[in-house]
Amino acid sequence: MTRIIFMGTPEYATQILRTLVEANDVEVVAVYTQPDKPVGRKALLTPPSVKVLAQEKNIPIYQPSRLRDQDTIEEVLNIPCDLIIVAAYGQILPKAILDYVPCINLHASILPNYRGASPIQQSLLNDDKTSGVTAMWMDEGLDTGAVIKVASLTIAPDEMVESLYIRLTHIACDLTLDVIRTWDQKTAMVQEELKASHCKKISKTDGLITFDNAREIHNRYRAFTPWPGIFIESGLKIKSLALEDDESVGNPGEVIAIDGTGIVIQCTKGSLRVITLQAPSKQETSAIAYLNGKRLVCGNTLA
Repeated sequence: MTRIIFMGTPEYATQILRTLVEANDVEVVAVYTQPDKPVGRKALLTPPSVKVLAQEKNIPIYQPSRLRDQDTIEEVLNIPCDLIIVAAYGQILPKAILDYVPCINLHASILPNYRGASPIQQSLLNDDKTSGVTAMWMDEGLDTGAVIKVASLTIAPDEMVESLYIRLTHIACDLTLDVIRTWDQKTAMVQEELKASHCKKISKTDGLITFDNAREIHNRYRAFTPWPGIFIESGLKIKSLALEDDESVGNPGEVIAIDGTGIVIQCTKGSLRVITLQAPSKQETSAIAYLNGKRLVCGNTLA
């Protein structure tokens, strides 16, 4: 029986925790997750999904605001375990914890690509054809540890972030059990620093677009739907679209076609088929209905 401290926060981590809890050769002795946070307009204090599952399974839960505080470090060091498993926890482990027992991180990219906070979105922004999950030994750097094993998959041309997130979660669950049962620190491969790339935490402003490159906008739509979504300067949100072509040239933002399935918007390079839109403080509507309401026709600029 392998005793594990699990550290994670979002749904991705929750599914990995569920896999560990259901394994007959693993005992999750403690769960660390981020503090409850206010959510929605009413700012209701809401627990992370990892906490909800841990409560269901009667696993001791810890929610320190700073894992680096000395009291928290001592708390961890007093929990007998064999491994610490980390999946999208949101805090960096201090050296004292890293030295306590082997610590394994499940990162949703093929390292050393996309170290950091948004690897799944970054793979879509870059129009990658493959993605994966890396199991690595943790060190003091950000996603810099030696690689134990990688599980990969193919990204579909029109795949959205939610679909890719779900598929990566599935392979992460299988990879976690595989690594726990077969791990060997001697066979891990050091990452090639010269090939490393990084990705930042996504903010609301990342969704702002101009009609410059249709393929790049399509990739932003895939990466940023449902949050933060994509929108133009006026605040008009593009809720659903498809890549029409990526070679044509023309006036950015011009409506060049209207038909039964939507409207076609010209970009500096390429064009987009826009299906639904949402104006600020309005309900989502079809792109055609929006044009009719604004009395826009072919040749006008979407605004």
